[in-house]
Amino acid sequence: MRYILPVISAVLLSACASNDKTADKPREVKQYTIEQFYKNTQVGGGAISSDDSKLLVSSNESGIYNAYEIDIASGQKKALTNSTKESVFANDFVPGKTDFIYSADKGGDENDHLFLQKSDGTVKDLTPGAKEKANFWGWSRDNRFLYYTSNKRDPRFFDLYKMDTSSWTPILVYKNESGFDVGAMSDNEQYLALVQPLTTSSNNLFILDQQSKQIKKINADSVETSISPLQFSMDNKTLYATTDEGSEYQYVMKYDLASGKKENFYSKNWDVMYMYTSFNEKYRVIGLNEDGRNKLYIYDHQTGKEIDFPKIENADIQAVSISRSENKMRLTIGDAKSPNNIYVYDFGSKELKKLTNTLTPEINGDDMVSAEVVRYKSFDGLDIPAIYYKPKQAGKDSKVPALVWVHGGPGGQSRVNYFSLIQYLVNHGYAILAVNNRGSSGYGKTFYKMDNRNHGDKDLNDCVWGKKWLAQQDYIDSSKIGIIGGSYGGYM
Repeated sequence: MRYILPVISAVLLSACASNDKTADKPREVKQYTIEQFYKNTQVGGGAISSDDSKLLVSSNESGIYNAYEIDIASGQKKALTNSTKESVFANDFVPGKTDFIYSADKGGDENDHLFLQKSDGTVKDLTPGAKEKANFWGWSRDNRFLYYTSNKRDPRFFDLYKMDTSSWTPILVYKNESGFDVGAMSDNEQYLALVQPLTTSSNNLFILDQQSKQIKKINADSVETSISPLQFSMDNKTLYATTDEGSEYQYVMKYDLASGKKENFYSKNWDVMYMYTSFNEKYRVIGLNEDGRNKLYIYDHQTGKEIDFPKIENADIQAVSISRSENKMRLTIGDAKSPNNIYVYDFGSKELKKLTNTLTPEINGDDMVSAEVVRYKSFDGLDIPAIYYKPKQAGKDSKVPALVWVHGGPGGQSRVNYFSLIQYLVNHGYAILAVNNRGSSGYGKTFYKMDNRNHGDKDLNDCVWGKKWLAQQDYIDSSKIGIIGGSYGGYM
């Protein structure tokens, strides 16, 4: 069974901090109101139809999320739902049909149900339990069944079900009685990868053989491990998972179900965020979190040869899925200057096509500021990475105020993506240094654990030294440097 992972990627190597980061000449830009910055459209999803002709997406362009269909050839978009009360989140087309599945709650109760909308517009609630919460999971390889998780039996746990697409009658596949959630399932339904959460940075992973009823823990007992199942191989013999077992960074582990042998299948000096193979395992995509921006790598899964892909300047590829035909790939791409947009790549023609434009037409994208990665020394000499936004107005003779931006968590990460408030502040002349203080994710286990039982001390000093770095820039007014943050960032 194939799962579309919300995957993300792009290209930007870190640069060391200096007093002259850019040679751009200062210039005045049109200033926009905060209301204008929040007029952008949000778009998500992007399931490809069986004939590769259409995309199913969710967008809030009507003022609330609804389902839309985009014709890939023409780029024309058509509303499929017209909800004015409940947000509608599109999941996928029913294989071989224009019918589709979407999720919605009722009155904001967060008990999402799965709905089937047919081509004639009629809608059926597939999970009608009064207090039931259901999550779309995918399709069987032969397209006969829809898989989903639901807590209708026990509100504490999510069981795994399937529905025959001819009758839409639920069948229990896995009964979750111990809080072990299903992370992946083999196409033949024999093997389940079960996740037992332990702490914010560790969990256990088990393999359940549904035929023999045997369950086996696959991560070592001797070390604290973060391990997440990705998918089983098409031949039902191998499990792929990301883990940091025995490593500073998350890597892809290949686990042989018969022998129990574990193999480091893919690793770099960055965290692997995901791996995903296409329906017939022609392609393999890998996402690496490289300095707060994920980069996408595409390989021939059988030979391991890397496949060329068009370079997208300053892109952060938020999600990817490949059509069952393996001819097209949908990408959700964002950057610091624009909210996420949907693209489609044609493996045959090599064409990358942008299908949405989410930045409000009231804002000129040229007035927005790209982000760059900088590093500076903290109080103890530790290199601290940060995402930096320099206003276009800034110059030696036109000094600007600045803010140290502290992300939430603890354990979060400031990334190179769009944030309306940051762009508003930069547009109005504030330099922003989004600090990834010690304790931030994305820079290895050691860095992540550096503020354990020390919150508000050394990590706060990393922010203070960020203020010192800002004060050294000759276009910053050192008497006007503040700090801003929310959640854990507000505590800091």
